[in-house]
Amino acid sequence: MAELKITDDNYEEILGKGGVVVIDFWATWCGPCQIMKPRILDVAERIGDDAKVIQIDIDKEKELATRFRIQSVPTLIIFKNGKQQWRQSGVISAHALMQLLKEYQ
Repeated sequence: MAELKITDDNYEEILGKGGVVVIDFWATWCGPCQIMKPRILDVAERIGDDAKVIQIDIDKEKELATRFRIQSVPTLIIFKNGKQQWRQSGVISAHALMQLLKEYQ
């Protein structure tokens, strides 16, 4: 997974670098987030350098959660070249997420 620390101060720079970025908004107390965690790690490993995969803990980055209007977790958002392409709250399979990422590469 990308070793990027995305914060309210640098998110525009990270998203604006181009390419595909997947952001997983999650929380430690969230059961469905715990189900998603190994799936996100699997996708990050399989996708390699073709996309950045970033996890954001909404309790640590409250301003980012507010900026992206996160109302439930997990919420996944796919960006391409800085523009939001897809968004979904809830659990998704690793296979389905990989298929989505292939559409945006």
